[in-house]
Amino acid sequence: MRERPFKVLGIQQIAVGGLDKDRLRNLWIDTFGLAPGGNYRSETENVDEDIAFLGEGPHRVEVDLMQPVDPDRAPRVHSPPLNHVGLWVDDLPAAVEWLAERGMRFAPGGVRKGASGHDVCFVHPKGNDEFPIGGEGVLIELVQAPPGVIEEHS
Repeated sequence: MRERPFKVLGIQQIAVGGLDKDRLRNLWIDTFGLAPGGNYRSETENVDEDIAFLGEGPHRVEVDLMQPVDPDRAPRVHSPPLNHVGLWVDDLPAAVEWLAERGMRFAPGGVRKGASGHDVCFVHPKGNDEFPIGGEGVLIELVQAPPGVIEEHS
């Protein structure tokens, strides 16, 4: 087995879902004091989200406050409420290749641009017969770290 060709650097984001993102904004931005960032909406991904931030610089963590565009459609970004966790990785293509060789199951869509503009890929919450390794019930987003984050964590 070859050595792992990538490194997980830290938490890039968490995503919290609910039926009403205004309630999420009230908790995370108005009450906890996270800094508002931007917005992202995708009919395909069934998500309408506000982006907030905690911390500064390469240690800044994104908190996505998500509600479904249509609560009766999948993906159900509000269920479970802690929708996913994002991990910075220093070499996303190498990570995806290495993990796939070991039986990691990825969600449909492959590597693509995420809401924050970074390349991302999702580990499926559940393994299956063909790809037995999954997120053990948690959707995990692997996020290509930009050079400054890689440098700070080296």
